[in-house]
Amino acid sequence: MKFHTEYLTFNTKKKREYINITPEVERARAKSGIREGMILVSAMHITAGVYVNDAELGLIADIDEWLEELAPFADYRHHRTGETNGDAHLKSLLVHHQVVIPVTDGRLDFGPWQQVYYAEFDGRRRKRVIIKVMGE
Repeated sequence: MKFHTEYLTFNTKKKREYINITPEVERARAKSGIREGMILVSAMHITAGVYVNDAELGLIADIDEWLEELAPFADYRHHRTGETNGDAHLKSLLVHHQVVIPVTDGRLDFGPWQQVYYAEFDGRRRKRVIIKVMGE
């Protein structure tokens, strides 16, 4: 079995951003040389997430509005620590921090519209994502 690891680094311009990282995940798969296996993609920060969904701008705006409705910027107990990102922690729980993508016959085995996204909820500072490719 082969293993390949890559790290992506993000410094977003806004507090909340959604970045399509499918091309980077595919490049990591290609570098690994695997034809069958799995790829783990995981945000390495507690105020960010990774998800798989459609690459459609209206849907991305809908997701952002839905998350803001469920976990609005507000006065959370977490803010008593001096932080002001309680909503970002909750949003990351809703999106989750990682996904596993199957690789079949040398390709990411997605449905017709699926793409991988990095979701940033407390941006404007350095964040990382790990891509761990495993397979044959």
